[in-house]
Amino acid sequence: MSLSQSNSLLPVPSGSLQIADLPTNGEPPLRFSLIIPTYKEAKNIPKIVEQLTQLLDPELPGDYELIVVDDNSPDGTWEVAQELMPNYPQLRVMRRVEERGLSTAVIRGWQAARGEVLGVIDADLQHPPELLLKLWGEIKRGGDMAVASRHVEGGGVSDWSIVRRFLSRGAQTVGLILLPGVVGRVSDPMSGYFMVRRKCIADRTLSPLGYKILIEVLARGRVPWIGEVGYVFQERQEGESKVTAKQYVDYLRHLIRLRLSLGPIGRLVRFGTVGLTGVVVDMGMLFLLSDPTTLGLPLTRSKIIASELAIINNFLWNDVWTFGDIARRQPGMRQRLERLLKFNLICLGGLILNVLILNLLFNVFGINRYVANLIAIAVVTVWNFWLNLKLSWRVTDVKR
Repeated sequence: MSLSQSNSLLPVPSGSLQIADLPTNGEPPLRFSLIIPTYKEAKNIPKIVEQLTQLLDPELPGDYELIVVDDNSPDGTWEVAQELMPNYPQLRVMRRVEERGLSTAVIRGWQAARGEVLGVIDADLQHPPELLLKLWGEIKRGGDMAVASRHVEGGGVSDWSIVRRFLSRGAQTVGLILLPGVVGRVSDPMSGYFMVRRKCIADRTLSPLGYKILIEVLARGRVPWIGEVGYVFQERQEGESKVTAKQYVDYLRHLIRLRLSLGPIGRLVRFGTVGLTGVVVDMGMLFLLSDPTTLGLPLTRSKIIASELAIINNFLWNDVWTFGDIARRQPGMRQRLERLLKFNLICLGGLILNVLILNLLFNVFGINRYVANLIAIAVVTVWNFWLNLKLSWRVTDVKR
């Protein structure tokens, strides 16, 4: 391989999986960028690049790009793609060595892309390239996203077995149960063939798992208008299928992770988890400060210090994790100190509420003191979460 070929590779973006609002490499923007994630697709890549170019050249002359993102395929897929570049000026190639996985490959490609509209298509020709212009037509009509679907008019699968059909529909049903407001927005949430306007996912931190990148985009993006186009899923002509049991496990893990990260229930779970770390800090510091074998400070003073350190611990984790998406909108030190002060005051109020509920349940209703304490902790956790959501992190949710 020549030096010029080596230098022609796109650099692999690093850091968080966040897509910029505009291209950051100084090159002029394009109308459309299509990502082709690959692994061991050396036989298919010349065919799909040729077909896509023939389709897009008349529609978007000089105003599109094809980006092959290869996960260091042992069959040299990225080298085959590089050799095509002199004949296809719109083709660019990225070789990933450190990372693996279809979803992250797509996002890394989007990060390097210059398109106002971002798309993805499989390299194995199971996604018919000729459908691309129909998808583009949905975008031209004003759509924010266009999805190729097997479950609308004109769609279907070619030679799938009953078992594979059952697994596909079963996976979609599970998605509808766990994430109805996300999975239910399209007829084929398992599709890996779609395009979306960059503005819909710009500045959103994506965290995909497995192959189902569309669900991640629907869950974390802002996609008001979605168009769907039917297609028949074709059987692979070259290479081997990458569908394994692990992909179904990753899909389920992805759904659960999205369920826990989206909406108030997900935040409440994270808030409670952070609270457990605070208990560890509180107990550990109380021992270190008050135990006769350590510092031996007075109990009350030790408890005050331990509680405050636990509160600071909880605040830092909540600011980064539980309410991180809100906190990042105003990361200034003054705003962070405002949140810390409010968090402290709310925790103090929660402590008073805890004592009142404990005494009410134990002294008035005669409930076992330990059961009463658990009930009080649960009530106060929800109370603290609600107040912190409305007050402590509200300051960062206002545009100024």
